[in-house]
Amino acid sequence: MTADPLLDRALVEEATKKSGLIWVRGEGSPVRALWHVWHEGAAHLVGDGPGEQPLPGLVDGGSAEVTVRSKDKGGRVVAWTAEVRELPPGSDAWEAAVAELKGKRLNAPDAERMTERWARECRVVRLTPSGVVPGLPDDSLAAPPLPSPATTRLPAPVALPRLLFKRKRR
Repeated sequence: MTADPLLDRALVEEATKKSGLIWVRGEGSPVRALWHVWHEGAAHLVGDGPGEQPLPGLVDGGSAEVTVRSKDKGGRVVAWTAEVRELPPGSDAWEAAVAELKGKRLNAPDAERMTERWARECRVVRLTPSGVVPGLPDDSLAAPPLPSPATTRLPAPVALPRLLFKRKRR
């Protein structure tokens, strides 16, 4: 993106720290919005367990594309390529990452035993910037939403337009 890799690194770190969500595309998977924490020079994620976010395509030793959005406007600030590492439960790196993640996990059903559950049932993944910061594309990169049972295909009721756009009679 710039001629100076230190400026690229600083942009990646500051933008990712300030963003609550990052958009991640793992190998062979669709782009997903994932919550994370920035710790020791990398984004850390927890997921793939009951009640946690899915981490499809994030395989140990693989790579991922990360896009960071602006917290205030929601537009794309920077995109970067990451090296994916799965942290083994109980390791020093896992313990340090989980201490940070635990503080950011909202609405956990089992807050007092959450780290034990993460060690048993979840994966903690570290996304380290690989130094590749491509320029932003000219187009929007908009994609259709992922299939969800929350969508509806039923037609709108016939009377709905009349009810919504009904003018008050005088």
